[in-house]
Amino acid sequence: MRIASIVVTHHRLPIDPPFHATWDSRPRTSFDIAVVRVTTDEGLTGVAAGDDMPGFEGHEDLFLGHHPLALERHRCVLENLNFLYGRCWSLDLALWDLAGKIAGQPVWRLLGGLDRTVAVYASSGARREPAETATFAEHAMARGFRALKLRFWRADWHDDLAVVEAVRARVGERLVIMVDCNQGWRMPWDTAAPWTFKDALEVARALEGLGVYWMEEPLHRADHEGLAALRQSSAIRIAGGEGDRERHELRDLIDRRCLDIVQPDVAWSGGISGVRRIAVMAAEHGIAFSPHTWGTGVGLLANAHLAAGLGGCPYLEYPYDPPDWTSERRDFMLRKPIDITSDGTLLLDETPGLGFMLDEERLAATRLQVGGDRPTGT
Repeated sequence: MRIASIVVTHHRLPIDPPFHATWDSRPRTSFDIAVVRVTTDEGLTGVAAGDDMPGFEGHEDLFLGHHPLALERHRCVLENLNFLYGRCWSLDLALWDLAGKIAGQPVWRLLGGLDRTVAVYASSGARREPAETATFAEHAMARGFRALKLRFWRADWHDDLAVVEAVRARVGERLVIMVDCNQGWRMPWDTAAPWTFKDALEVARALEGLGVYWMEEPLHRADHEGLAALRQSSAIRIAGGEGDRERHELRDLIDRRCLDIVQPDVAWSGGISGVRRIAVMAAEHGIAFSPHTWGTGVGLLANAHLAAGLGGCPYLEYPYDPPDWTSERRDFMLRKPIDITSDGTLLLDETPGLGFMLDEERLAATRLQVGGDRPTGT
């Protein structure tokens, strides 16, 4: 069996009204994705959807003709492309989907098979005032969520703290609350300086009193010394690592005890092949693995398969903030949006591969005609 073709198509879903994300000062008017299909000479196809695959076009020959299950070999090539060009990890996800179909097994079982369920938290993203956010928290609980992540975005963190206070006052101890401080990285046009260690420590002490489960990205991603000191100085759990691109960056965060919870995303930071190494390393250091998943429904599922297969994930991120960000919008490329159970878990099934079906009509309607949209191979 050999890889016979790789097809990458690009798609754009218009967002109207625009989505005002907490981490982005520019309103988002579209949701752009790339769909990757890897087909073997025996007719099996692995599929994934994610980032635009920058730099992949012209390098298809590095995979064509090779056995699809040479996953470590493919990971090495993708790491080289990641360093030289950009994130192309959707191909790794498609190869794992294909591996599951070849084996006739779900990916979570191939990755260890420890469990088929993982607890999730509602990951909010819209800009709301305190009372409105508290109302959303009640909606999340009614929807089945037992945990909710709030995001800081205002110029004065005291104003963001008022949102956490409003939510805690409304829901009491019925809901686990996480806080994303949004200090780890910036959008290209955002030049605001991240918090200092003393800023972050003051926020941490305030959040401790509100019973917050974790404090995410409280300092710049490269401030390993500050993260380690903050972890030692506060009772609150410190989470981070979502945007780190290289395995050695995540390794150093673990080795230097910077985090209580490490958050690499298989769609951003190494694919399933690379992130599973980080998750195992974290477990060996007593650090929890809870991947970032804000992206496509396919990325959410891929992260869920890894988290369920290995176990030890306290909560999995589930992007959900209606009406601004709905499951239908997030999963527009799928026939059926990914849903949770009534007890706030994501239940994976026995379908071989990653276990989803594409909505081909929707993909045809949203397809962009760009250079990367041509099939390659035999």
